[in-house]
Amino acid sequence: MALKTSKISDNKSLLRFITCGSVDDGKSTLIGRLLYDNQQVFADQLSDLGNVETPDLALLVDGLAAEREQGITIDVAYRYFATEKRKFIVADTPGHEQYTRNMATGASTADLAVILIDARYGVQVQTRRHAYITSLLGIRNVVVAINKMDLVEFSQKQFNQIEEDFRTFADGLNFTDIRFIPICALDGDNITKPSARLPWYRGQDMLSILENVEINRNESALGFRLPVQWVNRAQSKNGADFRGYAGTICAGEISKGDEVIVVPSGKTARVKDIITMDGNLERAITHQAVTLTLDEKVDISRGDFICTKASVPEHSDQFQANILWMGQDKLFPGRGYLLKTCNRTVPASVSELKYAVDVNDFSHVSAKTLELNEIGICNLSLGKTIVFDAYDDNRTTGSFVLIDRQTNETVAAGMLSFSLRRASNVTWQALEVGKAERAEQKHQKPAVLWFTGLSGSGKSTIANLVEKRLFDLGKHTYILDGDNVRHGLNKDLGFTDADRIENIRRIGETSKLMADAGLVVLVSFISPFTAERDMARRLLDAGEFIEIYVNTPLSIAEKRDVKGLYAKARAGEIKNFTGIDSEYQEPENPEIVVDTVSLTPEQSAEKIV
Repeated sequence: MALKTSKISDNKSLLRFITCGSVDDGKSTLIGRLLYDNQQVFADQLSDLGNVETPDLALLVDGLAAEREQGITIDVAYRYFATEKRKFIVADTPGHEQYTRNMATGASTADLAVILIDARYGVQVQTRRHAYITSLLGIRNVVVAINKMDLVEFSQKQFNQIEEDFRTFADGLNFTDIRFIPICALDGDNITKPSARLPWYRGQDMLSILENVEINRNESALGFRLPVQWVNRAQSKNGADFRGYAGTICAGEISKGDEVIVVPSGKTARVKDIITMDGNLERAITHQAVTLTLDEKVDISRGDFICTKASVPEHSDQFQANILWMGQDKLFPGRGYLLKTCNRTVPASVSELKYAVDVNDFSHVSAKTLELNEIGICNLSLGKTIVFDAYDDNRTTGSFVLIDRQTNETVAAGMLSFSLRRASNVTWQALEVGKAERAEQKHQKPAVLWFTGLSGSGKSTIANLVEKRLFDLGKHTYILDGDNVRHGLNKDLGFTDADRIENIRRIGETSKLMADAGLVVLVSFISPFTAERDMARRLLDAGEFIEIYVNTPLSIAEKRDVKGLYAKARAGEIKNFTGIDSEYQEPENPEIVVDTVSLTPEQSAEKIV
């Protein structure tokens, strides 16, 4: 077979679609069959298919060696093909639960989802999860391909039952167009032409559906949006300064002479030129990469938005959002992450996890954390404001990812719903007396001495001795001790990982306020996680946070066990005890280390002072 070349025209519409569903439902085989029957296979690829009479069409898509060996799809495989009517980009997404993050990646840019269901087993949990995620990510057109009909003797009754089950389940989703089609991808039934083995099916074959389905992207409803990716400053040959603002238009259109506004600054100007690689344009539309020049010098930075005055997006630092958790470690409210959206990256944390979503019945489940592949509704708090639109209005300006600060791993994908009212109601009150004045009054430099170590390491003892020495030196101090604080401020918290993180978040904020008052604050907490200690460090100015690692081996701490806590933890009477059944992450680069095996508490305190 030679590759059939269809006439490629820029006037053809482009359809991006994904195949998804449970594992081994035939997603790769379906795409392979579409390519093979549409003569979109290169001659040198045919040799990899084995027996040409019964070719293994999944090999056209499963490109990774690990996928071929295991017979599964791991990564998202993208394939391009075209017919006389339309151009296509198809993403073959993995079915295994552990690769749900890859499936979400493929769905994030798709216009349509082909959800495959094995006719023998019907709607599975992973089918429901993928359907929910596609709906959450804004896909409104769905084709439900009920595959392997040959293995149920092309039963119309079985087909009807699966259709009824899926429609009942999907009634709570946001799909606007659902079509059902019985297929046998392996043999090509109803893929590129109607099947004689399914005479009771009167609908279109798969390719006809894909060629003719109408997609309403609603990309211009918001007005013009250009997230600035790069500010291009150069000097032309005649010595004139050039300043252009480059990016990809994510909504609407723009013409020369149009008045625009920069968000969040609010500055206005008119478009002087629209520059592209192919020359200057009079008009540019959604998805075009352009550089705009303006008739006035305006202060614009990467991450700002250029918009039309008639449609200005919001900017905020607190949101409600849908979130798909992709990290191997759990999501913990209060832990610091980086949020990246469009061309901007800002500090962020989940301030409240409102609930998790059960993908089987869409019920709201009370939860303190999210685990891998779980979906939840949460409130976000950002370190800086960002410009945004609701995800339902624009995928580009309403989407984000969360990045782990320690590993730089992408741990979540999210969709912004709306700005919280508190973001606009709460403003920063300017004060006449600041940290510098308070510190000068006390004749000292504010600081937070953060003592961390295992229970029984001697943190509180050493911190008390350090405070006595500082007090004798005339310093203004205060101790925040783990046990003492749990009698009041943190009385409502337990000892789960989630509660420990919230415990440290509150203490970090409290110590920041005390440092702002000009005090030397001594914080004596186990604080087992690096991420939260780093969060507390980021709250303070450079040089103000001094991490003190009270280094005591677990065996020594257990011998000192004056409270009897280790013995109870070993006996199973105390759960989530640090060092026994909850992790302690040793500081990597603390400012001070005291070894309590070789030093007495008094010697340790003297070293610190």
